[in-house]
Amino acid sequence: MHIIITGGTGLIGQALAKSLLADKHRVTILTRSPEKPRPQLTGAMLTGWDGRTAAEWGHLVNEADAIVNLAGAGVADQRWTPARKALILESRVNAGHALQSAIEGAAKKPAVLIQASAVGFYGADTGDAPIVEDAPAGDDFLARVCVAWEASSAGVETFGVRRAVIRTGVVLAREGGAYPKMSLPFRFFAGGKVGTGKQWTPWIHIADEVAAIRFLLENDAARGIFNLTAPTPITNADFTRALGQVLRRPTLFPVPSIVLKLIFGELASVLLGGQRAIPKHLQSLGFQFQFADIDSALRNLR
Repeated sequence: MHIIITGGTGLIGQALAKSLLADKHRVTILTRSPEKPRPQLTGAMLTGWDGRTAAEWGHLVNEADAIVNLAGAGVADQRWTPARKALILESRVNAGHALQSAIEGAAKKPAVLIQASAVGFYGADTGDAPIVEDAPAGDDFLARVCVAWEASSAGVETFGVRRAVIRTGVVLAREGGAYPKMSLPFRFFAGGKVGTGKQWTPWIHIADEVAAIRFLLENDAARGIFNLTAPTPITNADFTRALGQVLRRPTLFPVPSIVLKLIFGELASVLLGGQRAIPKHLQSLGFQFQFADIDSALRNLR
């Protein structure tokens, strides 16, 4: 297959591209800096785009069998100023609109579009109730971003393109994302729960994230919404205990909620909340997780 990936230089995109390349698929990555050396993506074709139009690359859609849209500015990289919040939203919506426009203009449409989203769709804190894919959207900033993000490419379905929306949880990987930041205090004997520790952590190992995306790419029955989270979400307190045990470190230094609010402002709601998300639709199609429990996932990553 020939797969176009937006956001292909990020954590998930790189892992997905390497997996596809290893199986001899053709991979094109749309990036704002195609000239930047990326030895980790050897074998992929890097093509420039501005994140909002199809002018420079739209013709490539005619050659593509599938598109994976992972584009979007980082959510937890820095404090949410008004400018940062605008970038978080616009980078996602503009990318989706550009892809939809390119597909509409293509003489040969791709068979499938995988559209990224996040479990933040359901709201920053959904309590203890299990959350499956038919749960309603929340009404905080990230939930509204996810609603607009998903809608940005919905029109491709009217062109006969199969679309699967992936609502991803916290991706655990050595190479980046949340795990190195979460584990660093533990390595210095300063780890502990965040806030009350009662908030749910909808996690997924990077290997399962990539495998699930590939499963959805290749399964003609896969359309609609899919939670990309492990089938065993845990509370932050349980995650803290598991990480401490795997790293053989104490978990005696909790981070008070007030400290996070002072440091991160509105962004703290993401760290202090969570969703007990369950991958009902993914499992109903027969997907098998390699790392279904947090202990095996963390042991693999240590």
